[in-house]
Amino acid sequence: MRNTLRQICAPILKQFENGDEVYNYKPSYRKILFAVGSLFLFLATISIYFAFITHELAALIPILVFFIGGMICMIIGSLGTDRAVAKIWGNR
Repeated sequence: MRNTLRQICAPILKQFENGDEVYNYKPSYRKILFAVGSLFLFLATISIYFAFITHELAALIPILVFFIGGMICMIIGSLGTDRAVAKIWGNR
């Protein structure tokens, strides 16, 4: 199942898994990535709620930004390699 999901998400994963430079990975990076992804998805949900209440079409912008950001964090955190997780945080 994991391999199938990795194939489906390959365009996103390849962006972060490419390269052969040295990377600095800590297990806490993955946990923080899940926390940030969950927060973004929660903010997208709140934005959807308020969009329905106010009937504003402009609310689609934060909904899309938070949802896409949250999904990328969750995909990289769950399916990505250590290099991909470290690349999101940057090489320090």
